[in-house]
Amino acid sequence: MDMEKLKRLREKIDRIDEEILRLLNERASVVLEIAKVKSRENVNFYSPEREREILERLQTLNRGPFPNDALKVIFREILSASLALEEPLKVACLGPLATFTHLAAIRHFGSSAEFIPVKTIKDVFETVLEGKASYGVVPIENSNEGVISYTLDMFVDYDLKVAAEIMLEVNHNLLSRSGDIEKIKRIYSHPQAVAQCRGWLERNLPNIPIMDATSTAKAAEMASTDEEAAAIASDLAAKIYDLKIVERGIEDNKNNYTRFLVIAEEFPGPTGKDKTSLMLSIKDKPGALYQVLAPFKKHNINLTKIESRPSRRRAWEYIFFIDLEGHIEDKKVSKALSEVEKHCLFLKVLGSYPRGDEIIKRRKYL
Repeated sequence: MDMEKLKRLREKIDRIDEEILRLLNERASVVLEIAKVKSRENVNFYSPEREREILERLQTLNRGPFPNDALKVIFREILSASLALEEPLKVACLGPLATFTHLAAIRHFGSSAEFIPVKTIKDVFETVLEGKASYGVVPIENSNEGVISYTLDMFVDYDLKVAAEIMLEVNHNLLSRSGDIEKIKRIYSHPQAVAQCRGWLERNLPNIPIMDATSTAKAAEMASTDEEAAAIASDLAAKIYDLKIVERGIEDNKNNYTRFLVIAEEFPGPTGKDKTSLMLSIKDKPGALYQVLAPFKKHNINLTKIESRPSRRRAWEYIFFIDLEGHIEDKKVSKALSEVEKHCLFLKVLGSYPRGDEIIKRRKYL
């Protein structure tokens, strides 16, 4: 009797799946019509504001039991595939493919985007500036290792904007061709990944030499050609380079998150849940930093980050990078910045963009 009921339920699932497929194709047909209108009116095919509106509306409408975090992942893929029907979106990221930067880019843009892997963070900026990609994704800080100074330096040298941020939970796995820990004679990985797994490695593989790689994905690529090697890398790297997972989640701190920035020629309009990034240099005199920070307190603006870097132009001159809550078009933000600018040698708004409050947990839906 139970098997008969199971058969009927599976038949019901099949009918639902067929209806979902029909509706997806109906949606795709409407997307193609929209593409024709956009083409005639010379409107950009990609609209991050519209995508965010769709995702937020669906999550608000969802009454369950299907979870909202999974809903967002699925519809991100639907939106990505739909955009590819109009015009494939080109996104530059650190290569080779399967780095955490690539993974963050997939989570933000969907797997139907065309990802352009490049060698360095500077190359990501160059690729976007030269118009070879509409967007780039770069790491900016890790919850354990701190700010990535080189990325900050690039904003000094390049006139590109921050269009979005991505928060990604980072989990490291030990990968090898055999999947057998006893066969491991050497381990490849990026130094930062090794540092985040030092405790586990000392407890479980204390005498195994560790070799530096330019990225976790490169480490996986190297391990894929060496029967005695292992790599510390992502699930995605295991899939791409056909490796087996020896041990999951070997990072010492389970609260390990990396923040990524999406860079572009322009940044989006206000959504009501925004963040603004800027950089500034101040005069070398007593009370200069206080004068710069006072307007933010006056207008009740919360600063979520302040980081200083040598300017590289003059000795002992520093550039401050600041993140604050709000959009540049918000009245109180605009007023505060006009007051701040009076006390700066220079001030540059890097971008206003939606806050990436939601941590994307890659293990659940990859």
